[in-house]
Parts: sequence; C-alpha cells; structure tokens
Amino acid sequence: MRSARSAVLGAVSALLLLTPVMAGAAVQRAAKPDPEVELRKLTREASQLNKDYRGQVQSLEETRVQAGKATANAKSLRAALAAAEADIIRFAQTSYMNGALDDTNMLSFDGDADSVLRQAAIKSYLADQRAVQLSRIQGLIKKAKAAEKTTEAKIVNLKNDIAKLKKDRVRIEGLLAKYGFQTPSGSDGLTARTVTVRNLVLQNFPMPYGYGCLRSGDPGDHGSGRACDFMMSTGGRLPTTEAKERGDRLAQWAITNGPRIGVMYIIWQQRYYDVRTGTGWKLMSNRGGNTANHMDHVHISMF
Repeated sequence: MRSARSAVLGAVSALLLLTPVMAGAAVQRAAKPDPEVELRKLTREASQLNKDYRGQVQSLEETRVQAGKATANAKSLRAALAAAEADIIRFAQTSYMNGALDDTNMLSFDGDADSVLRQAAIKSYLADQRAVQLSRIQGLIKKAKAAEKTTEAKIVNLKNDIAKLKKDRVRIEGLLAKYGFQTPSGSDGLTARTVTVRNLVLQNFPMPYGYGCLRSGDPGDHGSGRACDFMMSTGGRLPTTEAKERGDRLAQWAITNGPRIGVMYIIWQQRYYDVRTGTGWKLMSNRGGNTANHMDHVHISMF
C-alpha cells in the first residue's frame, strides 16, 4: 500500500511542480493576439504596399521574412512544449499503474526475486524519466517565452515599417510619377527602361557568366520584365575576388546612375539598396543559399 501511495505521490508531485508554470504560460498565450493571424494580416498589407509602390519593397520584405521565421520558431516550440506536457501525463499514469516498490517492501519481500528486481528497475527508470522530463519542460518553457518575445518584437517592427511606408506615400508616389509606368514591349518581354539599363550594363561591364532578365511566371519584377540578374559566378558558387570586385563596381554604378536611368533597387552580396526608402545599403537575412542571398549575382530592378 505504501509503495502505491509513493508512486502516486511522486507522479502527482511532478505534475504539481509544472502546473503553475504551464497554466501561467497557457493563460498568457490565450490573452495575447495570435501571432500567426497578425502576421497574415500584416502580410496582406505589405503585399498591397508592394503593389502600390510598383514592386517588392526590400526593407518591408526583409522585416516580413524575419517576422515569419520568428513566428514559425515560436509555433514549433509551443508544439514541443505541448508534446512534453503530454509525456508528463503519461509518466504519471505509468507511475500509478506500476506501483513502484519502496525500500521497506524490498527488504521484507519473500517471493519471486525477478519480480522484485523488475519493479525496482521500473522505479529507478521512472524517477530518472521524471527528472529528465522536468528539466526538458523547464527548458522548453524558457525557450518558448523567449521566442514569443522575439516574435512580438518582429511583428512590431513589421507594423512600424508598414506605417513608415504609408507615411512616405507622397514622396514615393512622386518617384513613381517621375519615372512613369512602363509595360513590357517587344519580343523579349522587357520594359523599354529595362532594355536600356541592360544594354548599358553590357556596354560597361564584361559578363563572362551571363545574365538573365525575364522569368515567366515570376510574381516579382522578373515576371513583369522590370529586373535583370547579372551573374558573377556559375553553379551557385561564390565569386572569385576579381568577379566580386566587378559586382561591387556594377552595384555602385547602378546606384550612381540610378536617378538618371530609373533604377528602383539593387541586391548584391546579401544586401539591398532601395531607392524608395532612401536608407542606403541594408543587410538581408539568410535566405538559404548563395543564389537566394544574391552572393553570386547583382539584381537590378527598374521603376
């Protein structure tokens, strides 16, 4: 009887140790807006601004990507925490059902020695598992709280970026009006401005690794004939020192001549320079590879 009570008390103790923290975390999550719902709403606003401002605003896209990663990380940690909580409940049930022996019963037991040893092993195992699970859940709670704070901060940043761009609407619309709106013309599917910029680049810079402009089906500037990628290597490899210097010169050339030829933004070496925001070069978060990070090509988008 004492051993059964000990098992139950041990399991209940494990749950009681976690209950206040777990309950507090659940209440806190319930009281705050769902970050996924908030992110979807802000993403729609960002998409509309991209449409209004004639192409993806790089600073806005960067903040949206960061908010998306933070939200996904927080969701993953919440799922891991829920799974660990379920493990604790199963542990409590197993402890009760196995009725682990206490030391007095083990010394006075007169019967099957194998049965005693099995129950003793179960008791030791369950005690170890309880300690492991308690430590794991406490660690997950800390990580989940930190992830939620990070997510909240990233979403606030996205809200602020959207608000700033809306505030700058008059200035940005002035830029759009200055360069006018062009649609693709000719067999190459590019706007006249894109053709001009492409030809100027090819006249001023050797392109041993080639270039590409129109990308059918692309939802961004390549699909609308308003962007070109100028390659500084092949196969997703990092450029040589010489090729990187050429890419640096090309990016600077696009910035210097942009006001005259209608460059809207440049991406090169995991950084972006967006004329609409007027903030200079900004670092871009890791998108997963050399090509996605624009380490191997200079991207130039036109108004």
